[in-house]
Amino acid sequence: MGVKALSSVCLIYGAGGFGREVAWLLRDYHLAFGRLEPLCFVDDDSQLHGTRLSGLPVIDLATATRLYHGAPMVLAIGAPQTRANVLPRVSNLGFEFPAIVHPSVKRSEYVSIGQGVLICASSILTTEVSVGVHTHINLGCTIGHDVTIGQYCTVSPGVHLSGWVHVGNRVFIGTGAVFINGTQAEPLTIGDGVTIGAGACVTRSVSPGETVVGVPARPIQRKD
Repeated sequence: MGVKALSSVCLIYGAGGFGREVAWLLRDYHLAFGRLEPLCFVDDDSQLHGTRLSGLPVIDLATATRLYHGAPMVLAIGAPQTRANVLPRVSNLGFEFPAIVHPSVKRSEYVSIGQGVLICASSILTTEVSVGVHTHINLGCTIGHDVTIGQYCTVSPGVHLSGWVHVGNRVFIGTGAVFINGTQAEPLTIGDGVTIGAGACVTRSVSPGETVVGVPARPIQRKD
């Protein structure tokens, strides 16, 4: 496969549940824009090598590097820290990391999206929004005005961030969590490495490393 042909396909690193959802995202993206058709899964689990999932073959990283060096790749890994750990290994092998936004996503022209970002179907991003590199915004999320989301974050399905919320790096936000508005003078701030439980209602800033759950959200543990 030549360089020009390689630029029109995309490899998916991670063959788990989210990886298979990303395959669907890429198929819709390809139908809408005529590029980045999903080619294969790349996974470290040797038991999956040689199988097919969601119609795509599963191969190991060495094979992917030999056959498709320089091709676009997306990191379909749900855990923020794992995604951050994997990136240096694969980026040093020459792969590229495009941002992929499902064609059903609504966003203004005042939205900044970093390398490797994935934004899934039916999400809405309003205005003055910034999304850091290799962050995932899953199905049906709403991101309000003046929200910043850092690097390697996971925003699970059905999350709603109101205006003036600042999210740090490697933050995991569980399904259905909601965040009240901050203000320009005092934005609601979520520190690095925070975990927000599913269904939580975040009404105040969260310190780095904390895990918060409940309505309103309260800390249950702190990472070192």
